[in-house]
Amino acid sequence: MNLPETAETILVVDFGAQYAQLIARRVREAHVYSEIVPHTITAAEVAARRPAGVILSGGPKSVFVDGAPRLDPGIYDAGVPLLGICYGAQLVAQQLGGVVDAGGRGEYGRTTMALSSEGPAPSVLFASVPPHVDVWMSHFCRITEAPPGFRVTASTDEAPVAALEDPSRAIFGVQFHPEVVHTHGGQDMLKAFLYEVCGCRPSWTMTSVIEASVAAIQEQVGTERVICGLSGGVDSAVAAALVHKAIGDQLTCVFVDTGLLRAGEADQVEATFRQQFNIDLVHVKAADRFLGALDDIIDPERKRKIIGETFIRVFEEAAVDLDDARFLVQGTLYPDIIESGTADAARIKSHHNVGGLPEDMQFSLVEPLRSLFKDEVRAVGEELGLPEEIVWRQPFPGPGLAVRIVGPVTAERVSILQAADAIVIEEIRRAGLYRELWQSFAVLPVVRTVGVMGDERTYAYPVVIRAVTSDDAMTADWARLPYEVLERLSSRIINEVPGINRVAFDITSKPPGTIEWE
Repeated sequence: MNLPETAETILVVDFGAQYAQLIARRVREAHVYSEIVPHTITAAEVAARRPAGVILSGGPKSVFVDGAPRLDPGIYDAGVPLLGICYGAQLVAQQLGGVVDAGGRGEYGRTTMALSSEGPAPSVLFASVPPHVDVWMSHFCRITEAPPGFRVTASTDEAPVAALEDPSRAIFGVQFHPEVVHTHGGQDMLKAFLYEVCGCRPSWTMTSVIEASVAAIQEQVGTERVICGLSGGVDSAVAAALVHKAIGDQLTCVFVDTGLLRAGEADQVEATFRQQFNIDLVHVKAADRFLGALDDIIDPERKRKIIGETFIRVFEEAAVDLDDARFLVQGTLYPDIIESGTADAARIKSHHNVGGLPEDMQFSLVEPLRSLFKDEVRAVGEELGLPEEIVWRQPFPGPGLAVRIVGPVTAERVSILQAADAIVIEEIRRAGLYRELWQSFAVLPVVRTVGVMGDERTYAYPVVIRAVTSDDAMTADWARLPYEVLERLSSRIINEVPGINRVAFDITSKPPGTIEWE
């Protein structure tokens, strides 16, 4: 995403923890733009980016491990304000001449931290927090001695240097995690770094995001024809609206009915985008093609790659009839990219629109949402005037029900799951819980269970109900649905969906599980 020349950027250096994204998100919540960069970034590259500040993330490794990620020492002398968090703070201490110790007991979870009473004034980071404050720790190694020129600004029972700083060089470090909600006043600490130390202004808004994206799209595609893979979900809908705002009639949306959508979804997409938004829409009915390609496929990674490649082939065929359009719009978000694997983060699953794309793809991608989180995408959608039922629709995986059928995909199993899933959504809405949940849906494991219906033995499929709460899909907690809602779900699914004789409820959080089952 291109930014206005006046935009101030905070670089978040990723040391391998997916929660680096949480730091970036907290910075954006303070209305300051942030970008994730690898720990291999050099001092020259930082200087070329001209950031307002740099934040070093936590990471899963110890600073003592062979091959542990380091930071170019020249960055400390670049004259850019810097804040190290957890691993980042230990790296600051170690590289600048302090002492990091692998002894002690470590700290995990909520810990009471005491601010230092030494020095002429409290740390600028802690100006709005009390002398004793609960913070969230997750470390084994600890800083025991600050580098020359630094002062210790906070400590705990197990961390003699819980925070340190050298204000003259604008270098700060905290052993705890201010980005998590469990740290009291953590966002205020980050704001103090952003506003008071880095001199940032809270000027990054959804209006500025739209303006910058429109300019970037226009520059990228020029006068070329563009197609958009429209699924009906919030991501592709916002991407389509944003690109349409930028280039108008140069855009044609292609809706591919894979046969793996939710019940009634194809008709809804047609009605919404062709009639309500007057967007040029091509409807490709390709259920047989997708189901044929997935025949007997069990491995979820293969499912995703097959679906990703099949999508691209369908788009390529559609492009021939659209003046050989060579640009393809996708609603790719940052969590899609990080879960698909980066140089510093392990692959959790290959998203069909990232790791599932074929190498010989003929398109150049236009991904205006690539650097945004889901809540930011929704805010952009609202700013663009999209209706509530689109903006606040619960996320749906790009591969569709193929990754909610745990096992081989068949037309019969898709039909069963569509019916069960429709009941889940209907009852969740009826209970007034739809907006409170990040996602709620049904999963169909391809196993059979014994049951009794009408005094006769049955041997049918189980359905698993999945409902989670989350802010950004990077982490999620299972939703505590009321018993009466679960009772209605179980009763309706078993009585109304042929082929189902058992209903279970998934009470796994993320981590250790993922939101989707595959």
